[in-house]
Amino acid sequence: MKQCDLLIKNCSILTPDFQIRKDCSVAVSDTRICQVGDARTVNGAWQGKEVIDAEGNLVMPGFVDGHTHTCQQLLRGRTADEYPMIWTRFLVPFESNLSPEDVRASARLHCAEMIKAGITSFADAGGVHMEEVAEAVVETGMRAAICPSTMDMGNVVCGEMKRSTQDCIRVTEELHKGYQGAGNGRVDIWFGIRQLMTCSKELIEKIVEKAQELDTGIHMHLCEHKDEVSYCLQNYGLRPAEFMEEMGALSPRLLTAHNVLLTETDITLMAKWEVHPVFCPIANLTNHGFPKVPSFLERGVLPGIGCDGASHIALDLFTQARALKAGVMAQWGLPVFDPKALPNAKLLEMMTMGGARAIRHGEELGAVEEGRKADLIVLDVKGPHMSPSQRPVNTLVSAGNSHDVLHTIIDGRVVMKNRQLVDLDEEEIIAKAGEHMEAVIARSGI
Repeated sequence: MKQCDLLIKNCSILTPDFQIRKDCSVAVSDTRICQVGDARTVNGAWQGKEVIDAEGNLVMPGFVDGHTHTCQQLLRGRTADEYPMIWTRFLVPFESNLSPEDVRASARLHCAEMIKAGITSFADAGGVHMEEVAEAVVETGMRAAICPSTMDMGNVVCGEMKRSTQDCIRVTEELHKGYQGAGNGRVDIWFGIRQLMTCSKELIEKIVEKAQELDTGIHMHLCEHKDEVSYCLQNYGLRPAEFMEEMGALSPRLLTAHNVLLTETDITLMAKWEVHPVFCPIANLTNHGFPKVPSFLERGVLPGIGCDGASHIALDLFTQARALKAGVMAQWGLPVFDPKALPNAKLLEMMTMGGARAIRHGEELGAVEEGRKADLIVLDVKGPHMSPSQRPVNTLVSAGNSHDVLHTIIDGRVVMKNRQLVDLDEEEIIAKAGEHMEAVIARSGI
């Protein structure tokens, strides 16, 4: 009998083709899945240093939040039910007044909430003091692609959010030098383009050049608001996606968030260049409109899903997926009587593999499969809202919630067991975040 680091016994698994297979076990050695299969076979072949008896529970890939803002934990509840412009009235004064200690407290809370929601990886669109976010990712065991706030234009006083073109590049390069590959490879440092209205052509050109040089990703907000489209048309004579193509920025290393105001031509262009779109359903629906999800899927593009930070919603991809489903059905399914405009299995694929591809780890994450990284979650599917079910995959999407996540495993290590964070003091993290929230509110005057 061989020895593995972790043996998850007697579970069901979500297969790579999004079926549920019963009576299985999963063996993990070091950071990777070394065997998935029939429970009797796997249990007989492996002895685990740590064993999770998951009788009747479901093992599936950890969720990937493809677009978030870790600093917004300290803005929770403030931006809902507010008049525009939220960006200038709340986000800018809040973020520009954050201290390194504020960011660290917020990032720790962000990671703790994600772990408890079964989110094992995230992509942060950028903020200030991002070295503190990297440290929090390492400490908590999360996996993340992060970048500094990168903007060199705009009339708003933004503190450290706005820098010279040269400083924007320098700060990202320094962060990359200090933290790329930290936490046993769990931290990736990307370049960020905050939005086209606040980034000069010179900065975008330099970001594209440097991202290629360092072989890293680029994270940007794209076509989130009509003012962005208007700005590009007035200043460049091109729509945002067309402008990004002209700048040489469209490529598989580009992650675009929101993607609301895209034409069919824009979507074809993005598909051609294999750009990775990420939708933020609740933020989109309540602020700017709705992305054309079916148009991406028809072109063979698998988007990801993001929560867009905690200022207005919990970090829960189950909630986001249901909002996305409802919006797609109302906009595209109902008018033409198409009940399969966005199937539940496709939503699961977006929450897992779509996000994994968006953060440039599609070969290693996103599936319970031998050889892949062991970023896994174990869900209790025995509750009255989940069991019994004639079609468990449908029920998982329609009725599952973050509190069903019993165990979270990242990089082969159990970071939450039986709903308890293993190496983190949850009460202390929450208390510290509360102290820093009060302090930043006082400084920012929001």
